Amino acid sequence: MGYVAGEYDVIVVGAGHAGCEAALASARLGCRTLLVTINLDMIAYMPCNPSIGGPAKGHVVREIDALGGEMARNIDRTFIQMRMLNTGKGPAVHALRAQADKVLYQRAMKQTLERQPNLTLRQGLVERLIVENGRCRGVVTRTGAQYYAKAVVLTTGTYLRGRVIMGDVVYDSGPNNQQPAVKLSENLRELGFELVRFKTGTPPRVHGDTIDFSKMEKQPGDERPKFFSYETEQAPPWEQLPCWLTYTSPETHEIIARNLHRAPMYTGVIEGIGPRYCPSIEDKIVRFADKPRHQVFLEPEGLETKEYYVQGMSTSLPEEVQLEMLRSVPGLERVEMMRTGYAIEYDVIVPTQLWPSLETKRLPGLFTAGQINGTSGYEEAAGQGIMAGINAARSVQGKDPVVLERSQAYIGVMIDDLVTKGTNEPYRLLTSRAEYRLLLRHDNADTRLTPLGYEIGLISEERYRKFLDKKRRIEEEIERLKTVRIRPDDETVALFERHGITPPSQPIDGVSLLRRPEVSYAFVELVAPPPYALTDEIKERVEIEVKYAGYIEKQLQQVRQMSKLEKKKIPEDLDYTSIHGLSNEARQKLAQIRPVSIGQASRISGVSPADISVLLVYLESRRKEPVRS
Repeated sequence: MGYVAGEYDVIVVGAGHAGCEAALASARLGCRTLLVTINLDMIAYMPCNPSIGGPAKGHVVREIDALGGEMARNIDRTFIQMRMLNTGKGPAVHALRAQADKVLYQRAMKQTLERQPNLTLRQGLVERLIVENGRCRGVVTRTGAQYYAKAVVLTTGTYLRGRVIMGDVVYDSGPNNQQPAVKLSENLRELGFELVRFKTGTPPRVHGDTIDFSKMEKQPGDERPKFFSYETEQAPPWEQLPCWLTYTSPETHEIIARNLHRAPMYTGVIEGIGPRYCPSIEDKIVRFADKPRHQVFLEPEGLETKEYYVQGMSTSLPEEVQLEMLRSVPGLERVEMMRTGYAIEYDVIVPTQLWPSLETKRLPGLFTAGQINGTSGYEEAAGQGIMAGINAARSVQGKDPVVLERSQAYIGVMIDDLVTKGTNEPYRLLTSRAEYRLLLRHDNADTRLTPLGYEIGLISEERYRKFLDKKRRIEEEIERLKTVRIRPDDETVALFERHGITPPSQPIDGVSLLRRPEVSYAFVELVAPPPYALTDEIKERVEIEVKYAGYIEKQLQQVRQMSKLEKKKIPEDLDYTSIHGLSNEARQKLAQIRPVSIGQASRISGVSPADISVLLVYLESRRKEPVRS
C-alpha cells in the first residue's frame, strides 16, 4: 500500500554531482525542493578519480561557479593538490585541476545541502514516476512513499540497471557496491523512453605504505595555487600532497596479453559501450600495441587514508590478474591492493529525447541531468545539474527556460551536442568540441555568465557588485595602456636590454608593447606601472584580452553571424513532411529532434546546407502568409 509522503515544487532523484547542483539551484531559487537518494552517506561521492577539473572540465567548474553553483566552492575547501595544466600552451586550453580529499568533499557538500533553506533530504530508492494527464507529477519509492511535485529531475548516474563486472564475476550493483535502480529503468521504458547501454570503469586502489615512491617521479601541486571559485580567497590550512608518475613495463603488457581471453570486454560479457577517451588498460594494450609503455599516476584519495588511486589502469580483468599486473609496474612490486578495479554497465536515456532546457520531450515536467544523459565525468554531470535545476524551478514559476549558447559556455556546447547530435558512447567534454574556445576561457567565465547568474537569482547583490568592480578595473587598465606612452630614453632602454627585449626606436603605447610575443604584462608593469593596485587575476585578464584581441574579434564576428540563425525560431509543431525539397534523411532527423532554431537544425547530422536553405525559404513563406479570419 502506498501513502502520500509529501508535496514539493521540485523533486531531484539522486545526490551525485548533478543532483547536488540541481537541488541547490532549485532551492536557492525559492522552490520547495526534495532531494531523494539511495544512500545519504554517498552524497557527492567520487566513485572514480578523486579529482575535479582538467581540460574543458575545469572550465565547466568555473562556469558553474559563475552561475552561482556549488562545485567550485566545495573543491576549494577540500582539495589536497591544485595544479594549472597546459601553461605552456595558449590561454584557451589552460585548465585548473584539483586532487580532492574525497571524504572531506562528500562531507562538505552534505553539510551545504543540509543547511540550505527550502531543501529536504530523504533516503529512499525511487522505483517509478507518477504521471497524471501526460505530465510528470512525482515519484514513488520502494517503501510506497508517494512524493508529488510540479517538476522532477532525474540524476541517477550509473545506477539505472547497474551491473558490475570483474573477470567472470558479474552482479547487479551501483558504483562501490551500492543498490542499483532496476525498476526505475523499467518504468522509463514503459513510459516510452529509448534507453541504451553504456559502460565505464575504475582502476584498483592500493595501500600507500606498500608503494616504493623512490622509483617514481614526484608531481607536486602549484606553489601559489589558483582556485576554482571566484569567491575563494585562501587555500585550505593543510600542505598539499604530491601525486606520483610511473609507467607500465613490458611485463605488464605481457600479463595483460596473456589474459585477454579472460577480459570481459573481449569475451562478450560486457554489452555496454565504453568511453573512447578513457580506455581500460587492456584496451590500451590492444589498440596501441606499438607503444612500449603507458603512464600510470598514483593519486592520494585523502589526508586521513592510505588509499591511492591508480590512474591509467582502469580494468575489469579478474582480481588475481589485476594484482599480478599492478606488481609488474615499477614502484608497485610489493603493492597491496585495497579495492579491485571493475567495469560497470548502466542504462542511459538517448539525449535527443530532450529539449535544450533538459526537459524531456515525451513527458513534460520531467528533466534529466548527468550520466543518465550519456555523459561521463563529475564536471559534465554538475554542469547539466545546475541547468536542469534552474529550468525545473523556472518551469514551476512559469518562467522561460535558460539555454546557454555554444558561444557562451562549455556547458552550452555540451548540452547542445547532446540534444542535437546525441552520443553513441559516454560523452566527454574536450576543448576541441568548442568552435569558440578562445571566447570560452578559464579566466573569463565570470564575464560570460555572472550577469546571467545574477539575473536568474543565484548570484548575490554583494558578489555582483564585486564582479562589476573587477570588470571596470580590467577595462580601465586596458584603456590606460592604450594612452600611456613609453619613450626610449636611456633608463628605459637599459631596462629593456636587462630583460633581453629589443627596445623601441620611438615612443610606443602600452597596448602595442604588450602585443609583442616576448613581452608579458609583468614587464609592461615595470616600464609603465599603473597608479593603482591590481590583482594577479586582473593582470592575467588584461594580458590575454590585449594579446589575443584580433583573434577574439574574429570569433566574435563568427558568433554574430551564427546568432542570426539561432534567432530564427522553428515552431515546435512544424510538420516536416509538408516541406517539399527536404531530403528524406533531413526530414526524418528534423522530425525526430525537433530543433528549436535554424542554428540548431544546421548542426544535426544528416541535415545539409541545402536542407537549411529549403527550411529558411519555407519559414519565410509561412511568415508572409496572410492571416485568415
